Amino acid sequence: MYNATEQFAEINQANVSNAIRLASFSIENAEKLVSLNINAAKLAIAQAVEGAQAAASVKDVQELLALRAKLAEVGVQSATGYSRTLYELSSEAQAGFSVLAEQTWNAYTKGVASWVEKASQSAPAGSDVAVNALKSKFAASPAAFDQFQKATRQLVDLAGASVRAATDAASKATATANAKGKPANCGERSSGMRVG
Repeated sequence: MYNATEQFAEINQANVSNAIRLASFSIENAEKLVSLNINAAKLAIAQAVEGAQAAASVKDVQELLALRAKLAEVGVQSATGYSRTLYELSSEAQAGFSVLAEQTWNAYTKGVASWVEKASQSAPAGSDVAVNALKSKFAASPAAFDQFQKATRQLVDLAGASVRAATDAASKATATANAKGKPANCGERSSGMRVG
């Protein structure tokens, strides 16, 4: 005999388990982000102290210009490293959330499919059309979820390529500008026109 109450209790237990996994994973990723930000703050303070000490020991204009270029390069490298690490953490979190969502969805659809199958066995005569419609709806839902997952992965890959290209461009611009002895984009507007 089919017992719907037991079936719903199993589905609810699975939902509680998934909620606990989601909360745990979220806290784990929040800890990583907090750690990254604390380390970035420590690095920024250390670089500021080092820069102030170096500026205090400057003896002429050439040293000041060289120090300015060095500090600009170090700043861009730090910002680029922070951005890269932040992107990596975000990508890892997104991948983890995607796996969790996929597992949850698969468990849910299996549970519902099992429920529909058991319910259809004890359904009254003549309800075949409704049962078959319900079964086909749940058979189509994994395909829709797969399409959504593929679109999300493509979007994440595109964002990753954009972040990598932007950080590489920033690093190259700083290196090029420092090779010329001036900070990146010094005296230029985004239109490429020189100021003053």
